[in-house]
Amino acid sequence: MSKVDFLKDFRDSKRIKAISEIIYKEADRSINIMEICGGHTHTIMKYGLSQILPPFINFIHGPGCPVCVMPKERIDHAISLVQDEKNILVVLGDMIRVPGSESSLAKERAKGKNVKVIYSPFDAIKIAKENPQKNVIYFAIGFETTTPMTASLVNFTIKDQIKNLFFHVNHVLVPPPIRAIMDSKEAKIDAFIGPSHVSVITGAKIYDDIVKSYGTPVVVSGFEPVDVMESILRIVRQFKERRREVEIQYTRAVNFEGNVKAQQLIDKYFTTRENFRWRGIGDIPYSGLKLKEEFSYLDAEIVFRDILPSKQVDDHKLCICGDILKGIAKPYDCKVFAKACTPENPLGACMVSSEGACAAYYKYGKLELTL
Repeated sequence: MSKVDFLKDFRDSKRIKAISEIIYKEADRSINIMEICGGHTHTIMKYGLSQILPPFINFIHGPGCPVCVMPKERIDHAISLVQDEKNILVVLGDMIRVPGSESSLAKERAKGKNVKVIYSPFDAIKIAKENPQKNVIYFAIGFETTTPMTASLVNFTIKDQIKNLFFHVNHVLVPPPIRAIMDSKEAKIDAFIGPSHVSVITGAKIYDDIVKSYGTPVVVSGFEPVDVMESILRIVRQFKERRREVEIQYTRAVNFEGNVKAQQLIDKYFTTRENFRWRGIGDIPYSGLKLKEEFSYLDAEIVFRDILPSKQVDDHKLCICGDILKGIAKPYDCKVFAKACTPENPLGACMVSSEGACAAYYKYGKLELTL
């Protein structure tokens, strides 16, 4: 059995062009495809995939960017927590630059506040053990992909009897916002490209009800350009053959049932919130997670509730990130895109995040097709 070179084989220009030619031959109708995850948006833009597809195949950008959907009041929670010198806030990646109502974690850190950026959630345990006199608060974000890591961190915290590590939980789920977008009928969506890393955990089964409810095919796709092109071809063939199904393109790691052990670990510690507010979209019932009541002594929203602001905060008036996440606008529709709003000075979360649609358009939008 020959060894697969993922970088070479799944970015091969000849394979990409060959699939493009097949799509041109077989596509017989217009199709609006929402790529749920920002990682797919970046692949589409970086490799110029829309330029080698029939013009009637249109990409619609979805809400699958965990940083982009985090409302300002959640950022304000984090900022409030670091005002107390007894607290250390631990956060991953892009969250540090996301603007809250008046500041960001990056600005607070520049003022000397205790904000630590980590690469692994388990670094939070090390920080807590090294600072026993401090409250260490892990600001947990992400879709189903990263939730098992937080659940595992909770598990270790309890087993190791770490008394000074707390969790501000901001994990969200993929299916509820998709349902909200479809029910609103604001965007015309015919099919979905589903993120493979989510389905490694959940399995492809989470999209079964989406297909049944709305008659929209869902293809769970890898993130390389060949993956995305193969997924588009699968969608084209479903319409051609009058099928509406959940398909798995990324069979290298995804199956229908997912990682059952990871699901059990999540279910042990987390339950759904009655409501979670999505940045630019609004309240979506049962779309976010929180710690179960028996673990409330670890829940930063309960332990530190007296210092957390309760006011909801709207986005900047000129920012249309919410419309982009709902699939009814694209970055170029924004009046401040690449002008007042840039990666160096972002007005909205879609420009801050490495998975944001605005960041993808800013970085790759002017590149010439090189395939």
